[in-house]
Amino acid sequence: MLVLGVDPGLTRCGIGVVEGTPGRASLIEAGVVRTDASMAPERRLLMIEREIEAWILRHNPDVVAVERVFAQHNVMTVIGTAHATGVAMLVAARHGLSVYQHTPTEVKAAITGSGRADKQQVGTMVCRILGLDKAPKPADAADAVALAICHSWRGVADQRLAQAATVGGGRKVRL
Repeated sequence: MLVLGVDPGLTRCGIGVVEGTPGRASLIEAGVVRTDASMAPERRLLMIEREIEAWILRHNPDVVAVERVFAQHNVMTVIGTAHATGVAMLVAARHGLSVYQHTPTEVKAAITGSGRADKQQVGTMVCRILGLDKAPKPADAADAVALAICHSWRGVADQRLAQAATVGGGRKVRL
């Protein structure tokens, strides 16, 4: 499965593409879309939209995984992050791609085994999983890659469970 991971942000939006199956992953590309804080928010979102669009066209991913927005102390940061999340979801939908959201805790748990891991631990495990000498830089790119790995490992299993829970006639069965 080819997963485009997006770590949304208005100033730095991390993007990573990973080819993966449960227990295996390889890095295709990682980077960051940067926008200038002095620009109007709508112009910044347009820049993010164009870059995500270019990544989707370049890599043709199977799905898009986006970090789920969570409440922080700085409301303005949350709002900008939510706007960038919406842009990523919109671009994916335009291309007929399914979008999955994972919380930072889910990503950390999938990558390190602990939902309380710090950024350094996540970066170290991303390196080990992908066989890299150093984690993608900046941290936003590494976070997007971790998100893509998380989805390639957990998302496939979640999709299979959902399919297994559905039987003839669309009825859901408890597992």
